[in-house]
Formats: sequence, structure tokens, C-alpha cells
Amino acid sequence: MDVLDYDVLILGSGIAGLTAAIHAYRSSGGKVRIAIVSKLHAMRSHSVAAEGGVSGVLYPQLDKDSEELHAYDTVKGSDYLADQDAVDVLVKGAPKEIKFFDHIGVPWNRREQGRIMQRPFGGMTVPRTAFAADKTGFFMMRALYDEVLGCKDIDIFHEHFATSLILQKDGTSGFVAMDLANREIKAFRSKSTIIATGGASRVFGFTTNSYSNTGDGTAMAYRAGIPVKDMEFVQFHPTALVPSGILITEAARGEGGYLRNSDGRRFMEDYAKSKMELAPRDIVSRAIITEINNGKGLVDDESGMKYVYLDLRHLEPGKIDERLPMIKEMTIKMLNIDPSKEQIPIRPAAHFTMGGIHTDIHGRVMKSPTQPHDGLWAAGECACVSVHGANRLGSNSLSQCSVWGRMTGTAAAKKSMKLGHDRGRFTIEAEREAAALESLLDRKGDVNPYELKEEMHEVMDTHLYVYRNMKGMAYAREKLRSIYNRYGRVYVSDKGNTYNTNLRDVLELRNLIDLASIITECAIRRKESRGAHVVLEHPKRDDKRYLKHTIAQRSLRGMKVSYIPVKLGQFEPQERKY
Repeated sequence: MDVLDYDVLILGSGIAGLTAAIHAYRSSGGKVRIAIVSKLHAMRSHSVAAEGGVSGVLYPQLDKDSEELHAYDTVKGSDYLADQDAVDVLVKGAPKEIKFFDHIGVPWNRREQGRIMQRPFGGMTVPRTAFAADKTGFFMMRALYDEVLGCKDIDIFHEHFATSLILQKDGTSGFVAMDLANREIKAFRSKSTIIATGGASRVFGFTTNSYSNTGDGTAMAYRAGIPVKDMEFVQFHPTALVPSGILITEAARGEGGYLRNSDGRRFMEDYAKSKMELAPRDIVSRAIITEINNGKGLVDDESGMKYVYLDLRHLEPGKIDERLPMIKEMTIKMLNIDPSKEQIPIRPAAHFTMGGIHTDIHGRVMKSPTQPHDGLWAAGECACVSVHGANRLGSNSLSQCSVWGRMTGTAAAKKSMKLGHDRGRFTIEAEREAAALESLLDRKGDVNPYELKEEMHEVMDTHLYVYRNMKGMAYAREKLRSIYNRYGRVYVSDKGNTYNTNLRDVLELRNLIDLASIITECAIRRKESRGAHVVLEHPKRDDKRYLKHTIAQRSLRGMKVSYIPVKLGQFEPQERKY
């Protein structure tokens, strides 16, 4: 087993990971060795699927906008669970990041005067989402990847799947990874490590996320004893294509799209009259499911899924081709529907994990609810700072990835220039993990991993969806315990060394089961409705008991759940009205 030493180690190659690498390189003057480790080819990271745009206040006087207004929209959208000091960092840093991407070549849509164009997004008071058609994530990733390739001391390890996080007392850290091309086990050791592995919405069956979004970094951190935060809050994007779950960007509504029920009525006036289709995502998702539950939905013949319509037919000619070209291409390819002529069938799908690895405002990973771990950071969707609270506003995610990518990359490079390496314990733990991976292939199990995964998806899609109830979640907890126990009898039928996706799938399933169990346990304990977490028996928000973050941490006795206060500021909690 090779042990590879680096100054800065970045696990994940999406917008957060690549941004961190660039700023680690720049801030050190190219004096640190950096490795990016990705279980995909780096340019296939899920960030390329981000469609709508990135938020930031660019022209405050021209657009009657301000950082304070952006902060207010974000805190209100979060149902007052966001930490307001972190939100302040987000809104102050976001404009700088949009300009940074402008400088490295992102082709933003422009106004006639040459200024970057910004479109409306849900929950935002004014249009403040910069965009590149409906392929924003792809263009940002392409620009970042080109920049990384120009940095001589950044090594990229494509298609290396990390399986365990190793932490040492001196602050150094690293992980064990399997080269998917040949099943070779490698140990990556670093003076500073950044986890940027993205979200975990693949714990659900109906999701907008790519198959790679299995929460690997979050699950590894949890198993290493790192606390995770607010995992019960999973965002369901209102408009996913039925039956595939492919994302139909919020920009479709930002550009003027309507939501219609089976009667052809724009029903959002019953739920958010001032914002209509541009209410926050949690509100729109609940409205859609309420319409369906009230018999105002339609049924897909192929899947049996119930849905409503997204209607773009009234948009002026050329607007879809100019600003939503990928949506048009996708609906034609998948359903033979031209959105300029026909309505699009949609329903909410799991989209974003507001929770994640517990970090402080600087992106430092916490080793306890209140104490940071020296030398370890997390950035992007896998990190819970928290700026999204109980519900993320669309287009704040790319801002978060960029702001904390820069911050963590700079801090990690600075830290690494002061440290040496301690080889002893790291090598022992790495060899133990390598032996465990080998033994998995020799296991004589009797449980099919794919059938087990389907069971998990059925449980999560049914009982942890847009509306939750205590009986259903209690059933889910028991079912997931059974699934967890049976995972120990899962077998790997493919014994080969070359691109053994069967082995990879089994390892990913372990991460998914761990995270599904955490989501469910934390959801059961939060007896209120706040943002994306809605419990039928507890329909009101309860600030007296639950204006706090949920912390889940692994212990010798199993999962330990505790709470820490939300960091309030100038925006006092009040009823959300739109």
C-alpha cells in the first residue's frame, strides 16, 4: 500500500473543492503540494448539474439591493435556523466570488450595458442570481478546472474512492482510498485536509442528484467521531421531472413559469400570494403535495407518480432558447415535450442536504459540539456552517461553495506550511482499513446490496418526504435498524480488480444507511415544523424548544444527539409570510 504525503489534501472536486485548491495554491505562492481526490473524473462532479445561478449583491444602487437585504432574505428563508454571523460572511463574500468567476472566464449572461445579468429566485426580494443560461454550474466548473490544470503543484487523482478518514493528535490527517481503475489501495496523508464531497440526497430514491451523491465525506466524518449537524433538514426541490427526477431549475419559475394543477389553475395564490411561484422551496413543495393530496394532481402512466404541471408556454418567443436552453433540450429528449408548446410534469424531489459536517464560521471541522479539530476543514454542501438553516434559498449554495472554498483553501495552506508529518499511527490505521476492504470481497453473505438499497429508498421516500408523521418515522427508524443489521451480510458478487463498481456500490451503501439513520433519528426528536422539516402532529414552529441546532455524534453506545444554540443577530424570529 502506497502512502502519499501532501501539504493540503482536498477530498472532492466540485465547486467547493476546486475553489479551495486554487486559493490554497495562490495564497501559498505555489509553495505547498496539493492533492485533489475524487471518486469521479473531476469534471463529472455534481456541481456541473447546478443550473440556475449564484447569488450576490452586485449593483446595490442600480437594483435597490443591499447585503443586509440579502441577509434578511436568507435568514427568513431558513426559518430563522441559520447562524446570522455565518450569513453575514456569505453575503459579504458572494459578490467577490462572482467577480472572481468573471475573471477566470465564466460567460455570464449580460445586460445591454455589459453588466452581469441577475434573475429572480425563490424567497429573494430582488433579482440577485447571476447566471450563465441554465448551465451555470458547468461553466463555473469548466473555468475552475482550467485554472487548476494551470497550477503545477496540484495533483488530481480521478476515480479514487475514499473509504475512511484518519485523524491524528498532532493535527495531521488523511484517508484511505481505492483506485477504481485497478482496486489498488492508497493512503493519502496531509498536514491539512479539506472535505468537500457534496450532499447526500441519494438516500432517497426520487432525487435530482447524480448517483455519486452518497454523502461519503459526511458519513466518514461521522464514523470517525466527528459531529454532524441539522441532518433532519433535507430540501425537496419543487420541480423535478416526472418520472426521472431530473432537475427543472428554479430559473424556469424565475423567468416567469407558472405552476398549474389538474384544473389548469395557478394554485400558488392559495399558499404564497405575494410571491406565487417564487416562494421559498419548502413552501412551494408543500403546496404541490397538498394539491396532489387534495385530488388536484395527475398520474404518470409509466411510474404511477402523481404530479402537477410547470407551464412555460406563455413566455415570450426566444426566451426559453436564450435562458433555458438545457431545459428545452432535456424535456424533448426525455419526454418528447417542447416546453414552449406543452406543459412539463413535475413533483418535489430530494435535492439538497442543509445539514452536514459540523463546522465553525471559518469552515473548521468540530471534534465536539464546541471545539474545533486542528487541521481539518469542510466546505460546500457536506459542511453545515450553518447559512441555510431549515431551508436553503436557491442560488445561495454556489455562493456558499465559493466563499468557504476560498476560506478553507487559504487557511489550510497557511496551516500546512507550519507542520511536519507523524507517520506512526496513520500507517497502522491505513493498513487496518486496507485489510477490511479486502475482507469484504471474501465475505460469504446472503443479502443482495441492491435489494437492500431499494428498501432504504422506499422507507425514505415514503416516511421522510415533504410531509412527515411520528408513526411513519418510528417505522422508518426500526426498518433502517433492520437494514443496518442486514448490511453485515451483504455480498460482493464481482471479485474483479478493474472498475469494480459492485464493490463501490456496497461501500456507498454503508454511507447511505448511516446517513438515512441519522436523518430519521434527528427528525423524530425535533417535534416541530420548521422549514423543510414538517411533522403533521406538530404543525407549528416551536422557538421555545427548538430554536437550536441538532448535533449527532457517534459514541461507544451508538448515536448521541444533543443541541447547541442558533446564533441570532439583528433579525429576530418572526412568522414567515410571503
